[in-house]
Amino acid sequence: MGEGRDEGRARGLWAPQRRALTAGLVLTITFVASEALAVVTVMPVVARDLGGLRLYGWVFSGFMLGSVVGIVAAGREADRRGPAAPFVAGVVLFGCGLAVAGTAPSMGVLVAGRVLQGIGAGAVPAVAYASIGRSLTGSLRARMMAVMSTAWVVPGLAGPALSAEVTRLFGWRWVFLGLLPVVAVAGSLAVPALIRLGPPDSVPAQEHRLGDGIRVAAGAALMLAGLTLASSGTVLAGLALIVAGVLVGLPALRRLVPDGTLAARPGLPATILTRGMLTFAFFGADAYVTLTITTVRHHSTVVAGLALTGATLAWTAGAWAQARLSDVWEGRRLVRTGMVIILAGIAGMALVLSPAVPVAEGLAAWTVAGLGMGLAYAPLSLMMLQHASPGQEGQASASLNLTDTLGTATGIGVGGAAVAAAAGGHLYLGVAAAFAVAAAMGVAVLVVTRRLPPGTTSSARPPS
Repeated sequence: MGEGRDEGRARGLWAPQRRALTAGLVLTITFVASEALAVVTVMPVVARDLGGLRLYGWVFSGFMLGSVVGIVAAGREADRRGPAAPFVAGVVLFGCGLAVAGTAPSMGVLVAGRVLQGIGAGAVPAVAYASIGRSLTGSLRARMMAVMSTAWVVPGLAGPALSAEVTRLFGWRWVFLGLLPVVAVAGSLAVPALIRLGPPDSVPAQEHRLGDGIRVAAGAALMLAGLTLASSGTVLAGLALIVAGVLVGLPALRRLVPDGTLAARPGLPATILTRGMLTFAFFGADAYVTLTITTVRHHSTVVAGLALTGATLAWTAGAWAQARLSDVWEGRRLVRTGMVIILAGIAGMALVLSPAVPVAEGLAAWTVAGLGMGLAYAPLSLMMLQHASPGQEGQASASLNLTDTLGTATGIGVGGAAVAAAAGGHLYLGVAAAFAVAAAMGVAVLVVTRRLPPGTTSSARPPS
């Protein structure tokens, strides 16, 4: 009887009443994954073509800061009107951003296009998590997280190599423009399932304000601009921008996340904070993996793409491993284990900066880091859904994705400031500093995990 129940749960995601939603979310994640992996792969080529290596980190941070606005808007609208409307708006803006980036005459315009892409893509995780929280329970949530990670497999296998080949044959612009048909098809397939899900039965008493999302994005942008100025020698102006960024963004951020998040209060607040710290640590290193292989070690973008492919596949394997372990391992144990593995991967990539270390060692190291991220990432999403109040899954999802995005943007931005400071001299020193900062944040994650909620991530919702 127990075996039959397990088999029923395993088939649950593809049961007739859930099949369309599952397929729609998987396709949506697929086009986001394709874009993310393609851009990371070809960015060294883009930087050489357009110039402006000092804006290298902004290509990624601009996307993430745009996502902040998209996340807040989509989370609010998903709770008010249902997930379909914010999803459609996100797809349209994402496509517009692809068009701007693909025709960009300079790095500045490319960054603007990436901001548009970010606003659109920010709707995707907020909509996805809100939909999962409202339509799935227990271990089905863990399996859905694993299925969504599997959506990265095809882009991970083919994306880096395909984008490198497209760049060689047609130019890097078609890496952006060529995704437009994929976005249109995936979006049209996902919308009907989201319309059927409809709005939630209850309306949250307090909702996120879009103005606060814009303030947080503006504050983060000011801080990153300050870091860039300070790294280029304009220290006083840089410090002034950093202070201004804190004053603009911090009060708004406090209103957008659960009380006690910035102090790592045990429970949901610590969960939200840990997600941001985790993405800072991983993506603060990930953004400079291809730069290490292509520019510091002088290998091709195809070789650099292998590192991204390995990490993506290993992330998926880790996500499936956490789904299987979600019934028996505590969520915080999964997060800690994953973070230790990520730290080992960062250390391995740092060693590759030395010409004496084979680049193959770096490919293996970053594959290992991807496994750790797969173990640690999904459990935090499940803890969030487990502790979100009914009808407020969109707001809780937006809080999680907000810190997720800010962690990624600031991690990449701090690393970008280090790279910019070394752009005119020994670039490997700047990349080494980026890896060191990411590793330091990883150690801090291990400290904060002590405040994560106890228990497994597949257990029932705790009583409110």
